[in-house]
Amino acid sequence: MEITQQTVAEKIAAYLRHDISLVELVDWAEEAMREGEFADREMDAIRDVIARIGVADVRAFGLAWEDCEEMLRRLGYKARISVMTT
Repeated sequence: MEITQQTVAEKIAAYLRHDISLVELVDWAEEAMREGEFADREMDAIRDVIARIGVADVRAFGLAWEDCEEMLRRLGYKARISVMTT
């Protein structure tokens, strides 16, 4: 499976929306590093972001909102927040 910037951005967005857990995101990143084929023209950014996600389950690294914003920026995306009543 080819992994593009959009693929990675969608995974980060799913995590931020609480559609997937941190464990699921990290598992996906670890699998992507082992088995994924990165889009050639985007390979450096994709590889670096996926590697960062892959260590997010280690207490020393974690994954803060700011980390997600930076990773999305690196991939050519911008995060926005929408607040609604429940």
